[in-house]
Amino acid sequence: MSGHRLFRIAPSLARLIQQERGGERVLEGYFPDQPQRNALVQIEETRSSLILEAGADEASEDWADLPPAHAQALLAISQGQVEYVWTRLTLGSHEIQALHFVRPGALDLVAVASAPEDEQDFQPPPWFGSEVSADPAYGRRRMALDGCPDAPEIELTDAALNSLLDLLEDRVTTGSLPQQAEEPDAPAAGVPLPADSPVPETRADREIDDLGTADRTEVQPPCHGCFAP
Repeated sequence: MSGHRLFRIAPSLARLIQQERGGERVLEGYFPDQPQRNALVQIEETRSSLILEAGADEASEDWADLPPAHAQALLAISQGQVEYVWTRLTLGSHEIQALHFVRPGALDLVAVASAPEDEQDFQPPPWFGSEVSADPAYGRRRMALDGCPDAPEIELTDAALNSLLDLLEDRVTTGSLPQQAEEPDAPAAGVPLPADSPVPETRADREIDDLGTADRTEVQPPCHGCFAP
């Protein structure tokens, strides 16, 4: 990944992404900041690694695979940890990672991988919230060592929900969104409804009802036994 931009997203949309596409749980333990290189241990479902983060004048990071027992030992002595579920999506030519954090606090972000020359061409879709790329408090290292940043709640709108549904249903192939298709059960324009006719339920209404049900059921991706603290 040559670069990335970070955006907040509504928690309900993050739950919908996990329901539709699943995700992989990741644990990371961070060690105290160092002048040249910083270290962390990362435990994924199928891989454990020791990572030396590049300094400001470095071009890459160094990765070394670890046996799971060694990774768990390093995690236990790390100064701070983050735990999150990430889900890979694609929007046009851009790779997107939805990040649902559960430790050190609840937070939902989306990271967009892009080269610097492509940043001006990317138009965030309506389901993206505010951009926080320039705020270091949203970096995983800072969250592990300093805690989750305080942030206002992201409002869920019909436009955001429909935009994400288009992506999950493979109706978006570029960075721009197509014109929203008319609901198949909506009345034709200009045709009045009888006074006693019920108001037709829209797709957004149905999906918002589903998300309300999801609020009462925590989605837990499968765990393979490698995430014990």
